[in-house]
Amino acid sequence: MDYAPHVLVVDDDQEIRKLLARYLVTQGFRTTTAASGREMEECLTSNKFDLVVLDLMLPDASGLDLCRSLRARSRVPIILLTALKEDVDRIIGLEIGADDYLGKPFNPRELVARIRAVLRRATDREELAAPGNSYKFATFTADQGTRRVTTEAGEEVPLTSAEFDLLMAFLERPGRILSRDQLLDITQGREAGPFDRSIDVLVSRVRRKLGDAGSFQILKTQRNGGYQLSVRVEAQKAQP
Repeated sequence: MDYAPHVLVVDDDQEIRKLLARYLVTQGFRTTTAASGREMEECLTSNKFDLVVLDLMLPDASGLDLCRSLRARSRVPIILLTALKEDVDRIIGLEIGADDYLGKPFNPRELVARIRAVLRRATDREELAAPGNSYKFATFTADQGTRRVTTEAGEEVPLTSAEFDLLMAFLERPGRILSRDQLLDITQGREAGPFDRSIDVLVSRVRRKLGDAGSFQILKTQRNGGYQLSVRVEAQKAQP
């Protein structure tokens, strides 16, 4: 029997919880629901989940605070549910470690597509946890196996999973100009919406953490094109 991923749906709207629980089961998922931050924490204490769908507006807690807290202690994938006008909250959610977001109202089929894409990326990361390639660029080294970026002095650059995936997209394609659509497809397995700023946010975050903000010597913006890694990359293959 195939393994059914276990999804925790956290939303204070009872109808949304029931709808998603029923639909996710028909799509091959196991589902647990929670109506508040307190119930979410109780569920996380007593169960192991493969992914969390988290609404930003809860009666007893901020979804952003819950996301930040959960990311600090766990690598479980998180998809945020946000109101269409909460663009700032979506950006903050990505900055603190959410893997994706979906605006309300939404089609359950799209949520399932997002869940599967995020779970695929999480599985790929686990498979790469074995010794992987390393990449030297500028004054940094990125290790694909440990998913760590370090400076020449050995200090770690604290990248989120989404930020590391974005950086790897450039390191594996040095010198190529990558559009926002290409980067979304590579890192998140989806197309950009008309107002999707997630790639711009991640690029900005990676630039800042690499000390590239304001100079853009590592990641350059190409007019009407996208972004380009403009420094030399030395790849070292993992030993078999």
